[in-house]
Amino acid sequence: MRFSMVESGYDRRQVDSCLDELDLQLGRLAARVEGAAGSGREWDQIRLDARHLGDFLRRRAAPAEDATAAAPGAAEREAAALLARARAELEAARDEARRVREEAYAEAVRARREFEAALLARRRHEARVDDILSGVR
Repeated sequence: MRFSMVESGYDRRQVDSCLDELDLQLGRLAARVEGAAGSGREWDQIRLDARHLGDFLRRRAAPAEDATAAAPGAAEREAAALLARARAELEAARDEARRVREEAYAEAVRARREFEAALLARRRHEARVDDILSGVR
């Protein structure tokens, strides 16, 4: 996202809006990961990291006015660095979620094939039993 320049840095509303959107996306991603992953230890750490990043973004969304007035260049650089880091972490989380989704899909396909094979075997066995029983009468 591009931010409009104002007298002392970037338009605060645009930056806050961007951070809010990023926080929302991270929350959604954490929820998707939680739904896809269950309760593994690694996923607990991912959820915790996402929660910490969301909290960090909320704290950064309302910095002290005097700090930004004293060093607008430093604040801009810090905001750019934070945004870049957040984007990198979001992309990594998306890649991980994509990998988990693909593994879950492959597992579901594998389970369905096994179920269909078992069902076919049962039907054949049932037909054979019917043939045997029809000869007993």
